Amino acid sequence: MTLPSVFLPPDFSPTKPVVLIAGQGRYPQLVAEGARRAGIPLRLVAFEEETAPELFASFAESERRMILVGQLGKMLRAIEDFGGGSALMAGQITPRRLFKGLHPDLKATRILLGLKRRNAETIFGAIAEEITRLGVSLLDARSFIDDHLATAGCMTGRSFPIADDVVTHGIQIARECARLDIGQGCVVRKGTVLAVEAFEGTDEMLRRAGGFKTDHALFVKTVKKAQDFRFDVPCFGLRTLETMREAGLTAAALETSRVIMIDRPAVLAQARTWGISLLGFE
Repeated sequence: MTLPSVFLPPDFSPTKPVVLIAGQGRYPQLVAEGARRAGIPLRLVAFEEETAPELFASFAESERRMILVGQLGKMLRAIEDFGGGSALMAGQITPRRLFKGLHPDLKATRILLGLKRRNAETIFGAIAEEITRLGVSLLDARSFIDDHLATAGCMTGRSFPIADDVVTHGIQIARECARLDIGQGCVVRKGTVLAVEAFEGTDEMLRRAGGFKTDHALFVKTVKKAQDFRFDVPCFGLRTLETMREAGLTAAALETSRVIMIDRPAVLAQARTWGISLLGFE
């Protein structure tokens, strides 16, 4: 049997429901669209003030649950009630909500108190463990969106305007930052590091970089060497593209098959319109 995504495990059952744990934006909607095209039964766990209302509305009342960020016990009960064979996390939760404005129930409180370091990786890693304890497989977050990943070469269809040595330098810096768990992106220019991504996120980093001279500057997005692709997968979408334009950046390099391009056709079309070049590197 041919699976509908190369990122699904060999033992994936297309007849058992996939529980989509959906954060912000278009990304969870793309996952839902891809799964539905493949005939995969879907259920939804949504978060108040995070999940897109139109995604929530696309599910029948019996196939969806709305919870607050931090209500882990409620989320686990929903997954059990849905009879999910697997689950998939897609979409960002506002970073500050992981530390301020969180509504942890007893289950979440116990987990948070047991963490020596509290960041996105440790928090979502602990949640992943709780899901797998239910006998539910947590899927690779790239599942069902194979056509929305960065691919090798200049994706915008023209020669890439940044010199090879600058690209190489940018990739080295981005990968080292990822290895040190600082962030997954950076901006470089002619051998100089203009900005690196940290807790503030990609858009704020790009705005900081825009405060410097940006001709021949390059934004690089990568992943950790030991990236857990079940969560915290780097994304590049129209909002990031718009922030690049506002910051005066006209080139980005994205790691192939690892960086998710949120609505790739729309991103590439807009990049061409704005004269922004996008390169996929391996």
